[in-house]
Amino acid sequence: MIITKIHVYVLRSPLETPFAFSQGWVKQRCATLVEIETSEGITGWGEAFSQGLEPPEISAAVITHALAPLIVGKNPLDCEVLWHEMYQRTRDYGRKGSVMAAISAIDMALWDIIGTYFQVPCCQLMGGSFRSSVEPYATGFYRIHGQGEATRLADEAIRHHSNGYRFMKVKLGFGLDDDIAVMDAIRQALDGKDVTMMVDTNHGYGYREARKLGEYLSECNLRWYEEPLAPEDYKGYARLRSELNVAIAGGENEHGLYGFQQLFMHNAVDIAQPDLGSCGGLTALRHIITLAQAHGVSVNPHVWGSAVAQAASLQAIASVPHAHYQLFPLEPIFEFDQSDHPFRQDLVDHALVRNENGWLDIPIRPGLGLVINRDCLKHFTTASHTIGG
Repeated sequence: MIITKIHVYVLRSPLETPFAFSQGWVKQRCATLVEIETSEGITGWGEAFSQGLEPPEISAAVITHALAPLIVGKNPLDCEVLWHEMYQRTRDYGRKGSVMAAISAIDMALWDIIGTYFQVPCCQLMGGSFRSSVEPYATGFYRIHGQGEATRLADEAIRHHSNGYRFMKVKLGFGLDDDIAVMDAIRQALDGKDVTMMVDTNHGYGYREARKLGEYLSECNLRWYEEPLAPEDYKGYARLRSELNVAIAGGENEHGLYGFQQLFMHNAVDIAQPDLGSCGGLTALRHIITLAQAHGVSVNPHVWGSAVAQAASLQAIASVPHAHYQLFPLEPIFEFDQSDHPFRQDLVDHALVRNENGWLDIPIRPGLGLVINRDCLKHFTTASHTIGG
């Protein structure tokens, strides 16, 4: 079996109501998808994570011009060999950002092919599933005006609780006074309810502000405090981790074996959050999990993107071992974004739906278990490229 064609799709959809996180305003949904065809007629799908406000055309160009020529004609079962080939050949201009996101998309599609070839889900290929279902947490609390939205966000918390979510992640990073006002309002609204919060500032602060906010958050009984600092500030992360009484999480903007090695060597995080669409795919995730285990760090993947990234992330989280084994270990939870995203429900025929207990079952269909809705794909595609023939 060889790789015969690689199709790259850039998807865009404007948002009727733009929303903000600490780094800027999101005015559209976008994605970079990859479809790999093989000589056996097996097709695999992957996705490059469009980080923050990144134009999807960047990773699409990397796939089209740098990576696809390396792997067309190769055996897709050789995913580890191909991963290292892609990484080594792009090392001088890659290692981070869009190049790693492009590698992630191709690697994800290769695992989809391999699972389909052997008729097993990707989690089985990764060594088996530690869990058959995972509890989702509601990510939301984005701003639609900027500051001064504490009352609206408290109402959102009540809505998520009414919809059965026991875990919620609040987006902060809009100024310390505003952040604290938001958290005070949400805590008051949820008082007495069985809800655990997480906080994510998307590296919106420097060390002093991050610590000041962290001192307040230490009283909030959080599951974690996510991306308090810029991803390059390993020493700052380590200081916060040693000084605050709250678990520090990060890694959605870290990449590959070597990037996470630095994160762990600096004792920077309690919880590592690789994103399947940018960390290097499932191959890299296996490297990262091994490193995390050796450093006593829990792994709870970050999830953002279309139904393709969601499917890969669900397979990944099934295969994540417990960093601290016990009879009743703390289980990873699955990020379930509540904001508008047309590439999730409509792009596939098996969109994620919570079961009767409010959890997500791990699919056992081969590969990533995806059947793409071609009409939806065509509707949102604004550019495409095909490599091979």
